[in-house]
Amino acid sequence: MPLHYLIALFIGMPVLELALLFKLHGAVGFVPTVLLVLFTGVAGAALVRRQGVNMLFKIQQEMANDNLPAPQMIDGVMILIAGALLITPGLITDVAGFSLLIPFVRERIRFWLRDKLEQKIRNGYIQVKVNRP
Repeated sequence: MPLHYLIALFIGMPVLELALLFKLHGAVGFVPTVLLVLFTGVAGAALVRRQGVNMLFKIQQEMANDNLPAPQMIDGVMILIAGALLITPGLITDVAGFSLLIPFVRERIRFWLRDKLEQKIRNGYIQVKVNRP
């Protein structure tokens, strides 16, 4: 990822979040704004915990059946990212975090990542070597 994207992400996103929180504060007041941020953090943490435990169970089941649990592991990473986004104060990160908790959204992201990986392999950016015994 180029440096200017990282700068935009780590500087621009908090500025956008603050601006949105100030707008919300102006519309509904201080206490409701703080309660909303606290509620999304607590509710998000509970949902992430529940989905994370379920995903660990699915990974264990796949491994017990001698299957590679790649989709479940990718989902697990997305659930972990959702948790980080949901405990970060802000409305934009909350929307992104809650979106990652929707299985359909995770599935779409997984397919997109797969397509990107296949494209990079086809273009020669990534090379895969398989050693066979």
